[in-house]
This record gives sequence, structure tokens and C-alpha cells, in this order.
Amino acid sequence: MPRPYEQSHPWLTFNLKQINDMGPRSWLLMGEARSKCQHLAGAPLQPALAEELNRVTLIRGAQATTAIEGAIDAEVAGLLDGTYAAPPSRHYQEVEVRNLLDALGAIDAEVQGGKYPRLTVDLIRDYNSKVLHGLDDQLNDGAVPGELREHSVVVGPYRGAPADDCEFLLQRLCEWLEGPDFKNEDASIDFSLMLVRAMMAHLYLAWIHPFGDGNGRTARLVEFLILARSGKVPLPAAHLLSNHYNLTCDQYYRELDRASKSSSIVDFVAYATERFVDGIRVEIDTVRQQQLGVAWINYVNEVMSRYPSGKAADRQRELVLAMSTLGWLTQDEIKLITPAVAQTYARAEDRMVPRDLNRLIEAGLVRKRRGAKATHQACVDRMAAFMAPMHRPQNRMATDDASPIRRP
Repeated sequence: MPRPYEQSHPWLTFNLKQINDMGPRSWLLMGEARSKCQHLAGAPLQPALAEELNRVTLIRGAQATTAIEGAIDAEVAGLLDGTYAAPPSRHYQEVEVRNLLDALGAIDAEVQGGKYPRLTVDLIRDYNSKVLHGLDDQLNDGAVPGELREHSVVVGPYRGAPADDCEFLLQRLCEWLEGPDFKNEDASIDFSLMLVRAMMAHLYLAWIHPFGDGNGRTARLVEFLILARSGKVPLPAAHLLSNHYNLTCDQYYRELDRASKSSSIVDFVAYATERFVDGIRVEIDTVRQQQLGVAWINYVNEVMSRYPSGKAADRQRELVLAMSTLGWLTQDEIKLITPAVAQTYARAEDRMVPRDLNRLIEAGLVRKRRGAKATHQACVDRMAAFMAPMHRPQNRMATDDASPIRRP
């Protein structure tokens, strides 16, 4: 005897065959995602930057997952640090964020500790209980944390699966996601299937809508677990799908609706893959800039070691490193480039700045551009011999003679 959902929700097929209908662009992006995950995982980072990258992605992942209206990174960061408390009228939002930070942190701790939880109905119910903890007064009617709903739900134009089928569908979803459809001996295909598994977990939980409240947050926790436990996606990248669903929320809801109406997962997977790659490109760029900065510092130290040591060499080294991230600067701007530099030159004779710049030009660390007002620029592009033009550091700098100085 057919179950009710087979008539009302025929798109719940638990079938991955449609993935073969994806176009070449999506497959190329899958390959790029794998390559960039390997790059990010293998990139040597200064401890402070690695910690900050993890911290920023956790904050944005929590903010995206809760989708708090009006919340900003600084507030979520304050909740993470224990330095911010929401006003009474928004206390429930504070509870919502703390629940997510605790749940994400628990998943991370498990994975880092070598535990890789399998998806079960009980685990998904536990995630829902955690995200709704302490929010009883804010829940939809009939919603009980961790309990499957016993009533029909409508979200916008979409109706969730029949309540009588929710437990059956969750059980089938867990078996499917942990089954052979998402495994392959070819490493590149296995990576793609892992990404698709995370997307399908999210998509099907949104379609089934098994709980009276918190379905989106629960789906994103499950999605994060799949990415984090895979060993193929660095932790900072494991938050990217949730973050980009939030950044493109209008398109996200359109893709959910389109997928159910067309009974096809292809467009949703293509959309999610593109958003994932967009996010990891930004993270790779952050890593590249840090590595470029380290290489530049080492190069400056190597070059300056050829000159007599002393206060002048120390001052010139500090000056060129301060100029590194800026564009073309006049001498007046250079004098104020940092408080320390400004203090040094305020006590010095007028010829000190030109002398220091001439020494740095002679060393090949600074170039000069003549004009109505001569301007100077650090030669950071020497570190970019093998970079494509779009990634070279000079393309990130202002090029006008009157480029405004970015003071600390």
C-alpha cells in the first residue's frame, strides 16, 4: 500500500541518478572545489591567522544558520567571547545564537577528537532539540524541541511532507545518505559525492520538514557534520554552504521551490556548488595574501641585511613594510603612514624621508613615479612572479597619485 507522501511529494525519490544530468560547468566547479579544499588544508598559516579564519567562519556560520534579522558579525562574535548580551527584547536571539555556537562547537570537537557520528533519526532529533533549547516561548504552535511534528505545516507556498510519514522518511533519508550511492573508489568522484551528500541532506530535510520549528537550522547542522567529518573539507570551508544560502536567501528559496516542482535535484546542486566555490575562493585569497605577506617580509629582511645594521636600517625596514599594503604615496602621506613612523619623522630633519626612500629605491624595495608630486610604492609585486595578473598584489593597490592613505 503506497504511503501518503508518494502521492503528495513524489519528488522524495531518494535517488541520485539525476546527478548524471548535471552540465559540464557544475562538474568543473566540483573539481575546483576539491582542488581548493586540498590547497586550503595544506596551506601553512601563521597560528593567529589560522585561528582567526576558523573564528570568522564559525561566527558567520552561526549567523547564517540562525538567519537572525539585524544581527551583525560583531554581536555574534561578542556572544562567542562572552562580551555581549542582547537587550531583553532580543534575548531569544541571543539564546538562538548560543545554541548554534554550542552545537557547531560540539560537532567540531567530536570530529577533531576522532569521532565521526553516523546520521540517525535520533541524532537529527537531538540536533533539533539543541537548536530549540530554551526557546519555548518563541516556537511555532505545536512545536516541541526534538519531537517530530504531528500536524501539517506550510512554509510560504510549500507544504511539508505528511506528518504520518516524517519518521519513515527520516529513517530512509539516513539510510540513503550513509549508503553506497554516495561512495566511490575514485577519489575525485568520491569528493563530489560527499559534497552532494551534504546538499541532499539539507534539501531533503527542507522538503520533509519533520519538525514543528527549527528545520532549517537542523538541516544546516547535519550539512556541517557531513562536511566536517569527511576529512576532505577544512573546517573553515565546512560553514560555506550555510553562509552562502544566507547571503543568497532569495535565490535559495527559489531553488528549493524549483527543485520540488521539477522533481529534479540538478539545479539545486548546481546552485549550491557554485556558492561553495565562491566562498572557498575568498578563503584561498585570504591565505594567498598571508603567504605573500610572509614572503615579502622575508625578502625585505634579506635585502636589508646587506646594508649596515643600525637605527637607519631598522627605520627603513619598518617604513617599507608599512607601505606594503598601500598604493602610490606622496612623501607627506608616507610621514604619517603609521603612528610609529609619524613619531619618528616628526622629530627628524626634513631630509630623512627622502634619504630613507632613496635607500629603499636603491635596494629595489620601493619604486618612484615622477609627476607634479612624486609618489612612491613598495615593490611587493616582486613576490608575484608566477601569479596570474588578476592575483598580483599591485592590482589590489590604488594607482592614483593622490591615493588616500589608509591609516590604522
